[in-house]
Amino acid sequence: MLEPSALSLLPPAVVVVLAVVLRRPILSLLVGALVGLLIADPKQILTSFASTSLKVMTDETIGWLILVCGGFGALIALLVRTGGASAFGTLALKYTRGKRSSLLMTFCLGLVIFIDDYLNALTVGETMKRITDKFKVSREMLAYVVDSTAAPICVLVPLSTWAVFFGGLLVDNGIAEEGQGIAVYMQAIPYMFYAWFAVLTVVLVIAGVIPTFGPMKKAEQLALTHAPSLEPALYTEVQTADEYAVKAAEEHFEDADPKGKLYNFLLPIILLVAFTVYFEIDVYKGLLATMAVTLSFYALQKLMSFSEMIERMLDGFKSMIPAIGTVIAAFIFKDVCDLIGLPQFVIGSLSPYMTAGYLPAVVFVAMSILAFATGSSWGIFAVSIPIVMPLATAVDANIPLVIGALLSASSFGSQACFYSDSTVLAAQGSGCNLISHAVTQLPYTLIAAALAIIGFLLMA
Repeated sequence: MLEPSALSLLPPAVVVVLAVVLRRPILSLLVGALVGLLIADPKQILTSFASTSLKVMTDETIGWLILVCGGFGALIALLVRTGGASAFGTLALKYTRGKRSSLLMTFCLGLVIFIDDYLNALTVGETMKRITDKFKVSREMLAYVVDSTAAPICVLVPLSTWAVFFGGLLVDNGIAEEGQGIAVYMQAIPYMFYAWFAVLTVVLVIAGVIPTFGPMKKAEQLALTHAPSLEPALYTEVQTADEYAVKAAEEHFEDADPKGKLYNFLLPIILLVAFTVYFEIDVYKGLLATMAVTLSFYALQKLMSFSEMIERMLDGFKSMIPAIGTVIAAFIFKDVCDLIGLPQFVIGSLSPYMTAGYLPAVVFVAMSILAFATGSSWGIFAVSIPIVMPLATAVDANIPLVIGALLSASSFGSQACFYSDSTVLAAQGSGCNLISHAVTQLPYTLIAAALAIIGFLLMA
């Protein structure tokens, strides 16, 4: 690893600028990674890129991510083909009277599916976009509501994949005793200010208390006159439907059974949540068990042949490839940022301000910058615990408050970063262009982040 320096800030800056200008997140991330490797060692750039990318592809987390995201895509394709998703939409429309009620229903569904942010982002977006389309809600607004009930909700619930992962890290780093990881995690929940304010902000936006402004206002205005699949981008005047990244999702609905039954949608969703809980918050095992039951259940009803079910599942898996590719590129970029010392530079630059009174706020700001720059919310937490927590103990800071600051930063990065997994999947599930979603929701995430900083300063 290189000696940390200000040069380590260059690759994230390159990625953000290229992502906005080119609207190609995978290309932007790979260029950013190459810039980082150029800084590290120009002579070894090809060798370093090859070894880094191979290391990422052999990582167990990446394998899990490919299988889980692809599996979700396969399951969603089945739900759509049987007409179950359409049946849910028809029922939901009976209780929806306008834009606000459709968004409120989206928010409530996001609260119910709190087990995992991947499950939340893909299921809620895919389920609700037909309903919100009816009321001329922009896909950007839908994606923002979905994203706000993904990581921010999951981090506040002790029965979620986030709680299990972070609780384990607290034990591994000696912050909590063996078997007490979740208990210590729960002590920090009241101090996870970003998550609380993110949820409050989206509720106020839905209610109209906080008006739409900036890019989101433009998106909402465009939605009144354009069909979602043809909606222009927010930063150009013209954009074709295939560039808008909704074509694959729209095609799923072309041959959906018009007489679909609601139980063919509800049963798999209920089973997915139940099996995930049963297997100790293991989403992949829950998905496999759900798929096995769902395939048998559909076969008994003779909804389609087994070969057609496999074909639909493969189509659903393929629809997730852009999202999977973006997250893999983000992991490569994160490893390069670690190589050039980005985390150490940011933490070192802010360490003079880490007194007992300022520590929680400084930790939140520093970790938020890192999570936003690298797109790695869980990874940054794992890296920062051994650095931050001993410092918190040394200055006699409020430990649950500091943990809350770390987790707030993780949830901020997950939601605000242009190429984080949660942002990618919220856009994918909602049928929204990724960069358009990221640009439109960023002002609202910054509002919640500013309120969180004030909260940390007041509570320290």
